[in-house]
Amino acid sequence: VSRQLKEEIRRGFAGLEDPLAGLLAMLAGISDWKGKGRSLGYYITAEMDLWIKEHPALQQSGIELKKLQARVLRILTQCPANLLDPLINIYQLHTADRNYLLEHVSHLYHRGDYKEAALLSIKLKLQPDQDVEKMCTPLLLQDKTNLVEDYVGEYPDLQSKLLQILDAWCEPGFDIKTITRQYGSYKPNKFNCKTLSKLVFRLLDRFNIDPALCPNVVNQRHLRTLHYLFYKRFVEKTMNQENWTDHVQSIVGENRWLQEHLISLLTSYCDLNTAARWAQHFCLPKDILPHRVADELQKLQFQVRAEGTAKAGHYEKSKKKDYYQLPIPRANIHFLQTWEETLPCWEKVLWPRQVVGIDMECRPSFGMVGKPRVSLLQMALKDEVFLLDLPRLLEQAEAEGDAQKLSYFIQKLYSDATITKLGYGMPGDLSSLAATCSVLKDVDKQAQGMVDLLTVDKQKVDVLSAEQSYHVGTTRQPEKGLSLLVQRVLGKPLDKTEQLSNWEKRPLREEQILYAASDAYCLLEVYEKLCKDPASFGLSSDLTENLVRKPSPKPRAKKQLNKQELSSPSGQPDRVTNKEASCAPAPISTKEFSVVCDNMLQGLGRYLRCLGVDVQILENEDDHRRAAEIARQEGRVILTSGLPYQTLQSQVAEGRCFSVNCSEKAKEQALQVLKHFNVQVSRADIFSRCQ
Repeated sequence: VSRQLKEEIRRGFAGLEDPLAGLLAMLAGISDWKGKGRSLGYYITAEMDLWIKEHPALQQSGIELKKLQARVLRILTQCPANLLDPLINIYQLHTADRNYLLEHVSHLYHRGDYKEAALLSIKLKLQPDQDVEKMCTPLLLQDKTNLVEDYVGEYPDLQSKLLQILDAWCEPGFDIKTITRQYGSYKPNKFNCKTLSKLVFRLLDRFNIDPALCPNVVNQRHLRTLHYLFYKRFVEKTMNQENWTDHVQSIVGENRWLQEHLISLLTSYCDLNTAARWAQHFCLPKDILPHRVADELQKLQFQVRAEGTAKAGHYEKSKKKDYYQLPIPRANIHFLQTWEETLPCWEKVLWPRQVVGIDMECRPSFGMVGKPRVSLLQMALKDEVFLLDLPRLLEQAEAEGDAQKLSYFIQKLYSDATITKLGYGMPGDLSSLAATCSVLKDVDKQAQGMVDLLTVDKQKVDVLSAEQSYHVGTTRQPEKGLSLLVQRVLGKPLDKTEQLSNWEKRPLREEQILYAASDAYCLLEVYEKLCKDPASFGLSSDLTENLVRKPSPKPRAKKQLNKQELSSPSGQPDRVTNKEASCAPAPISTKEFSVVCDNMLQGLGRYLRCLGVDVQILENEDDHRRAAEIARQEGRVILTSGLPYQTLQSQVAEGRCFSVNCSEKAKEQALQVLKHFNVQVSRADIFSRCQ
């Protein structure tokens, strides 16, 4: 606002006999509040808020103030939200009779003005005296979840009550229509068990509440995980029996409801004997089992069928020859669980000019609350591989009163520019490392000498892998990620059947140890081969230009990030100004840029793919957290919008999650993304990924 206008407004206040009543008269005369921008009425009100603080003698009290408060309450229900705070301050509504305020909000509610009633309750902090279910239900029906989160945001008791209510609505057999029929209009596609489940997990994460508070939602999530595990084991056939069994036992546990569903799934995917054995394992009574399973359980013999086990083992062994084989002897793989055992490891790894392949394994979260924590840290050298039991080592260091002992060596490794650190999707790994040990939260800012093999020309990898995957096996799923790169450079892909192992369970199985060692060691062989003959892989002779990830200067990047992703109360970041956008990172090609698009941005994903960007797009039924899993596994940037941004950006490294304006068309969204990441699109990139 111009200085001249401010002076004119203040002169107007000074000329009024009763400035407070005069402001209300002016606002009451505005019959039609249009738009969400800042109107003249807003500037006058905001200036009054400042002016009245400078002239406290003009403040009203007693009966006169009560009259003004009654008038301003009528205006608050009609004016834009940006006028609420200044008007509440000017007319001291926090001092008004609480029962009177509650009665006014109740009147708004019964009139059907649910949003206005909730906003006013939040501003006046009336929530402790209200019924959380009554206030929040119509907002949820209208898909105003942002407002619901703000309503309970400062009150832990209300947060728990709301979550228990939502969980009760997700109970099997509950008819959601018993809720919806009490209200007029609502969005049925936005109000169902699956949507409510996503909301519950987001609130559990945001408010740091124990998921045990919501057993129905947790059970439903576990059931979806069981379906996923059955798909991986019996349809994709990318998970071995031991791995699958570990996860099933961990998920089902003593939960009778899940045990019954497991038996049902087993009868669909396996034989009756297998279902009966699991029923026997859980000691399930015969009267709750399907008749055929109960009959099989009756005649089940208790000896192990040795011939079946031998046959399965022979199949697993014959399958291994199609995959990358670790070229070092088993004796050179060291599993380290004590501080004393790690000392020779650090002495060798921290040797100047050393080249180290680094990988990490986390227990799969399967969409549950919480950030992934590193269960195993693998470091490969030319002749040996070290597997660090990170949880055990951190626990030991803490017990000995020297919690920073281990983190000191990890920080030293990453900050030493003379040591070449090889990885694949390193930002995601560093984010998981920071979540595991808070002392390492800034290790990504100190990291030097990092070579992220994810930046190899992935377009060429895609083309070649499509040719190779046909003659390697007839039923195997197409390779992706690091396995795809290893297939192209070394001739055979990685065996990923242990990828979704329970990496927290000890002792690790032999297959897990070999898998973990291979994941780290293959980085050394890929890097060596690329260095020897970069041209045959579409790389220039200067591998530094292709492989070494050059982060933009941290202070500037952080400033840009804060401006770009500064969240409004709704969770949607504000726009970036031209001046701020000028602080761009170093330019990259579309071949160096890979993203995963959230399911509300499918149009953007297709548009970026047409421009030559490597894109993965979530399906409509996918949980938003799936984007974070893909981003960490494959080193992709997450593109999302609205509230999911708040959850996803905390699960990946800084700057690896970007919020897109969902109201714009795909073309404008694509331009926004390309500009932010400084991606340079050439004519040859256009339609280069289309079939």
